[in-house]
Amino acid sequence: MRLQVRHRTTYHYSEPVTLGHTEARLTPPDRGRQRRLSFDLQVFPAPQVLHSREDAFGNAVTRFSVETPHDQLVVEAHSVLEIAPAEAELPLAGPRSVAEVQAAFRDPQTEAQRLHRLFCLPSAYVPQLPELRDYGLESFHPQRDVVAATQELMERIHDDFHYDPTATEVATPLREVFEGRRGVCQDFAHCALGVLRALGLPAAYCSGYLETDPPPGGEKLVGADASHAWFALYVPEQGWLEFDPTNRQRPTERYVFLGQGRDYGDAAPLRGIVQGGGHHEVQVSVDVHADPLASSMEEGSHDHQLG
Repeated sequence: MRLQVRHRTTYHYSEPVTLGHTEARLTPPDRGRQRRLSFDLQVFPAPQVLHSREDAFGNAVTRFSVETPHDQLVVEAHSVLEIAPAEAELPLAGPRSVAEVQAAFRDPQTEAQRLHRLFCLPSAYVPQLPELRDYGLESFHPQRDVVAATQELMERIHDDFHYDPTATEVATPLREVFEGRRGVCQDFAHCALGVLRALGLPAAYCSGYLETDPPPGGEKLVGADASHAWFALYVPEQGWLEFDPTNRQRPTERYVFLGQGRDYGDAAPLRGIVQGGGHHEVQVSVDVHADPLASSMEEGSHDHQLG
């Protein structure tokens, strides 16, 4: 599947901003089944300083500074990606039990295990909470397949929590989210991370997008009109395995992966500081559509083969 992504963020300020520094994590990587065909980032007013780097988690970061006084900032990213179906992935290695994975990161023996042990530790948005450990113990028995246990955790969070965009904000504490059992995709991902890390299992926060319009007869996914979040479990010899508790499924070719980190703070699409500005409002729009040019080319190729 070929997808086009348009992500537009507009900041409206009540007073002029005289200087603004922003970090954007809006460049989808080449990764697994995903291949980036093109990417373009536009900023208005035009920045005086702009450079790119890769952060500690492998995310592409574009940092820019706008030194022209302004009362509105627009950041718009356009991407075209090709995403293969899940069936294109290589078969997983043999199953690993919960106890085996816990032991691998309790006493890491390989460089990969030592590096990924970071994802077992608490982070700014995901503190260690005893109640999350207790919640997870229902699914994570020591001899159970760790992937099956994580699948069950994803399904339980979906069933036990209510999607409610009015219930939380970015800074809502995780304990409050868990007690209220309400929130959005970011909250559900953080809860899953809190469970897995409390049990000594490495887990990462994933950010990205979902296709806006479902295929004919398909159901529209929750979170398809904004940036989306899910989580991933790291299993030795298998790598990162992703799960979306908001939609109760493993990510498919309708998902675009943008970045990952310990929590939202490491993978936020935009973060910045400004001088001046007063009060501000933010408008975000995300559109992810199948590439019509790619579709017509595929149809033409199919007709040629039939002919």
